[in-house]
Amino acid sequence: MTGIRTMVVAGVAAAAVVTGFAGTASAAWEPKQPIQILVGFSPGGGTDIIARNIASAAQPFFPVPLVVVNKPGAAGSIAAETVKNSKPDGYTLFVAGGSESVSMGNHQKLGYDIRKDFTGVMQITRQRVAITVNDSSPWKTVGDMVEAVKAAPGKYTFGSSGAGSTYHSIMLVLAHEAGLDMKHTPYQGGAPSLAALLGGHIDVTPLAPEESASVYEAGRIRYLALASDGRSPALPDVPTVQEEGYDVFVENLKGFAGPAGMPDEVVAYLHDNFKKALESEAFKKLADKANLELQYRNGEDFMGAITDMYNQIGTAVK
Repeated sequence: MTGIRTMVVAGVAAAAVVTGFAGTASAAWEPKQPIQILVGFSPGGGTDIIARNIASAAQPFFPVPLVVVNKPGAAGSIAAETVKNSKPDGYTLFVAGGSESVSMGNHQKLGYDIRKDFTGVMQITRQRVAITVNDSSPWKTVGDMVEAVKAAPGKYTFGSSGAGSTYHSIMLVLAHEAGLDMKHTPYQGGAPSLAALLGGHIDVTPLAPEESASVYEAGRIRYLALASDGRSPALPDVPTVQEEGYDVFVENLKGFAGPAGMPDEVVAYLHDNFKKALESEAFKKLADKANLELQYRNGEDFMGAITDMYNQIGTAVK
């Protein structure tokens, strides 16, 4: 297995280790100007909602404004590259952990290497991804799908939220693990992919439960398995792909990262104060309202998880 490190909020002591440095809120550094949090997508999307909710909850713990700045384009990679080229002074962060971090660099050349060009601050949430079929599909399990696809190589089609996206890469990892030959049909996001699945234009597609909950609850789609390292408390009857015998663990993580070379005391200050917000009742209420699943990792483990996923996808893509 890839050795991804998981630490959930409730099970982690307050004095977490960040990038090898035991941070305390009394670190010598303190911000003197506004801190920008770049979001690589348009306002109103899932990443933007997470950034604005945590910034709102964290503001009481910071002496300077926390400013969320949307810098959409190239599936989040424009924001990431902007931060990579910024001064490592703690004043420019971005929401990392999505396709721009774990997937795209395995499909195309980017202006950064997620494994070495950034400093992790903290992971905030996880978004699980389900291997999903239309309810009319004969496939009840991942095993059913694998058996059918192997019996007819090249016949079946999977959708995704775009070429090079995390959803695309999840299916490539599964295909690599199970030895499958399927056709890929990319769409401009999860919603069009879901529509194609409902319309019978594709046989299977990865989807986040949050974006497909209404049709799932209506019985129009079926989750075969989650590409997670454990079952979801919200979907206890849905197994993981790992339980089905295939070593697949790719999720959409969300957290903060800054440029490489940020001083330990800067990382510690940012980590400790954002962690106060993460543990606050104010943020928990916001997260519950937005249907966010919280998951804490310190900065080092957050970037370690991203690297593990990136490498897993890289093995499948080669």
